[in-house]
Amino acid sequence: MLKILANGDSAASGCHARRGTLARARPADAEGMRLAMEAHLRAGLGRVVEDLGSTLLEAVCGDVVSEAPVGGVVIYDPLEEQVSCRDALVLAVGVREPAAIAALLGEPVMAGAAALVVRAPVVADPVIKDASLRSGVTVLALTPGATWAQLAAMVRSLIAEGDVGEVGTPTMFGTPAGDLFALANAIAALLDAPITIEDRGNRVLAFSGRQDEADASRVATILGRQVPEQYTRILEERGVYQALYRSEEPVFVDPLPDLIGHGELPRAALVVRAGDEILGTIWAAVRAPLSAERAQALRDAAKLVALHMMRLRAGADVGRRLHADLVATALESGPGAAQAVARLGLAERAAVVVALDVVGSPAEPSAVRRADLVAERQRVADAFAVHLTAVHPRSAVAVVGDVVYAIVPVPQQSADGAQRVATVAQEFLRRIGIRHGLIVGIGEVGTGHSELSRSRAGAHRALNVLRRRDGGGACVASIGDVQLQALLAEMAETITERGDALGGPVARLTDYDSRHRTRLVATLRAWLEAFGDVNAASATQYVHPNTFRYRLRRVSEIGQIDLSDADARFAAMLHLRLQPSGPSATHEDPDA
Repeated sequence: MLKILANGDSAASGCHARRGTLARARPADAEGMRLAMEAHLRAGLGRVVEDLGSTLLEAVCGDVVSEAPVGGVVIYDPLEEQVSCRDALVLAVGVREPAAIAALLGEPVMAGAAALVVRAPVVADPVIKDASLRSGVTVLALTPGATWAQLAAMVRSLIAEGDVGEVGTPTMFGTPAGDLFALANAIAALLDAPITIEDRGNRVLAFSGRQDEADASRVATILGRQVPEQYTRILEERGVYQALYRSEEPVFVDPLPDLIGHGELPRAALVVRAGDEILGTIWAAVRAPLSAERAQALRDAAKLVALHMMRLRAGADVGRRLHADLVATALESGPGAAQAVARLGLAERAAVVVALDVVGSPAEPSAVRRADLVAERQRVADAFAVHLTAVHPRSAVAVVGDVVYAIVPVPQQSADGAQRVATVAQEFLRRIGIRHGLIVGIGEVGTGHSELSRSRAGAHRALNVLRRRDGGGACVASIGDVQLQALLAEMAETITERGDALGGPVARLTDYDSRHRTRLVATLRAWLEAFGDVNAASATQYVHPNTFRYRLRRVSEIGQIDLSDADARFAAMLHLRLQPSGPSATHEDPDA
């Protein structure tokens, strides 16, 4: 495996020396290799640089073999107030000059950052080296041609194993279970060739080191995490995939046409099966057909890859359920809340709880519709998690019951943390569009795990307010902005749960309307909402002002209400707010 060092020549020579050692590894060295692989699994800076260095990253200065944990990816934006970068890989988009890099390394938000990534080429002049030494932050450079999005996606895939704070990592035959990157490196050592592991859709699941020894099409495949379309089309026309799926032996693939201009290498490929199901393929960039010994090693490795891929498939659901349980426990603020918050990486941080729901569903949906809603909530949760990760890397998102909840950390000293989170939520809704029919409730800022339940309650109350609003559509509400409406909603729920019947003028008018098919309640509602302006109120009811005045007198007589009394008007308005607006009558009103 390639280690990127400050001295490129020594790194290259060390790589070739280790390659021979790994290729000749004896069974007696299995325990040592197992320990090395388990150390390699840890989501530290050394592993990130080791796995991505030959393709994406190059060292500028600092300790690139450090085991400093990488807890997420943060994009630096000089125009926005930056969140804490502790344990994060900071992507400094647009920062190029040595003085600007040194100034960024000295910023307080960079304290505890795992590394700073700038766009190559970057010269490690004394200014950058001195700033890196003082801050303790390693400086890396992103290779030209690679995008920031590609780097962020790859880093997140490497650190995903530790997101829920598992203690200890199970192994399968000496290789960390489910870690396809470690397995790809092991296969590359056996075959002495760079490896990719791909799924049925030709998407790259993992790749080994030494990819710089391959060709341009392999580099393009890794950068895009997908085999380029033009190469896929050529392989299909040659019948390579058909031969792969029919054979249980490695297939030697002649070099593809040189579409990029850097020379292409042959490939040795083998399909990965679990019983009769095809899970994916293994591709090795070789220079000659595999020997019988290496072909057997690849067949044996394919069985291990199948086990790891099946473990990943099952583990994805298990990991998701574990993550949801941790979020639910943290939100309840019960006995296990402190431990759950710590495992989510949110201990001793102020946070805001966000609640999302999909609206517009029927009261009693069919089984198919219920399944669609469950899938839709999970898609929303996944999309919101990705959106939040770019802004707040330590956010935790999960579906709990029928609601998507997110715990979003905010700065301790921030007085407008809830408003900032509301802005992030509005941007999320703007990006995904209103076709999902989403509503978002935002709670208050809570300091410590004991206050998360209060923030969750506030988010849920804000969500209830949005559910009662007419018109649907996507919208966001903070509990601080809809406190009064939330109280009214809770009063309405209490009345419904207790089975109470509200009496008074509005109840009498409602009864009269139902018996005589009149619109006196609508008349009263329109008059109150128009602040007593008869002309404006009559226009909303599509009647003449004189007709409206006549109806208003009937309201006063039948409802036994003094409309000149402020308390009576307030009581009537409150009663109307606590009951939903009835459908408009379609028949002729006898009072007209």
